[in-house]
Amino acid sequence: MATHHGKEAVVTVGGTRVDNVTGFTLDTTHDTVEDTELSDTSKTYLVGRGTFTGSIDMNYDEESTEQGLLVSGASLAFVFLPEGNTSGDESFSGTGIVTGMSINTPLDGAITRTVSFQGTGALTIGTV
Repeated sequence: MATHHGKEAVVTVGGTRVDNVTGFTLDTTHDTVEDTELSDTSKTYLVGRGTFTGSIDMNYDEESTEQGLLVSGASLAFVFLPEGNTSGDESFSGTGIVTGMSINTPLDGAITRTVSFQGTGALTIGTV
């Protein structure tokens, strides 16, 4: 079993690496539709439609072109590479709409930015 350190991860937007990323979350879900018959003793379900959502955490950088693209309402092509971008590493790619952006300015720490997004269409799971 291979394990990986978070420092290997890469996030790209529109084909370009996002600067100063400190972490990301990618969530996938599928609806289920009940198809139980009256005579069944247990409920049964069919797989419905899937979706994905997530967020990207980063140190705030007003000079980063990629961070500047991450504004509410923007529709962007994302690629999430938790293992890095070496040939054979797993990749998760798709198009998402930026649904929110927050900036956190602590008294004694680095200013951070968090961007949330809603996937539109399918999430593609593959390799680099």
